[in-house]
Amino acid sequence: MKQIITLATLVALEALRTSFFVVIVMLLLVGFGLSIFIGQTAIVETVNYQSSLLAAFLRLSAIYVISLFVITSMVHEFHNNSIYLWLSLSLQRSSYFIGKFSGFALIALLTATLFGLALLNYVPYSQVGLWSLSLFCELLIVIAVSLLCVLTFHQVVQSFSMVLGFYILARSIGAIQLMALNSLSNSQSLTDQFINGFIKLLAMLLPNLENFTQSAWLVYHTGSFNSLIEILLQTAIYVILLISMSLFDIYRKNL
Repeated sequence: MKQIITLATLVALEALRTSFFVVIVMLLLVGFGLSIFIGQTAIVETVNYQSSLLAAFLRLSAIYVISLFVITSMVHEFHNNSIYLWLSLSLQRSSYFIGKFSGFALIALLTATLFGLALLNYVPYSQVGLWSLSLFCELLIVIAVSLLCVLTFHQVVQSFSMVLGFYILARSIGAIQLMALNSLSNSQSLTDQFINGFIKLLAMLLPNLENFTQSAWLVYHTGSFNSLIEILLQTAIYVILLISMSLFDIYRKNL
């Protein structure tokens, strides 16, 4: 446990050393600037427009900076051989991985909290709390995917491209299913049936991130504890699955 805490602390120190939170503050300022601009141009429901735009911007910014930070941090460890130094000590590979994941999760928690606080000016605290917790869960899944990709490719471009593709697909799989249902459901060709089956398989394998961190919670105050239960359950399942895949990968390699 001490080894895991030490590794998590080092990740947090790395975030401070690389001015990660300076980027977070800059994104908050840009988000506030955009919301103020929308407030000046909107004729009706100004607060709703401001809160929805700011929430969407902050969610995408959090996904971007967290995934990029995880990938670049791990790629740097491979390039300067730090990972080999760690694993040459009396440190289990699972402890190394969990320590890294815990550190990145701590950074994600701070990011989600700061971004949630930025929304308190527009939305009641109960909905902001639900939104922030959902964003943290979403970031945990992204961190787990980023670690799996970087352990596989060891390169920034390939890993970030895979994470971005995973996120876009998981966010839009519901819309893809609806389009496929409308256009392919009555088709009898083998190609269309194969595509329809493939889309259903993807929907079963991917987390339904469309239900995470919804701007509708902030605009219409529709967030509830039932939504949170589903989100926590999906997060637990996919994080455990992705961590297991990463541990299998890191143990089978000759590091």
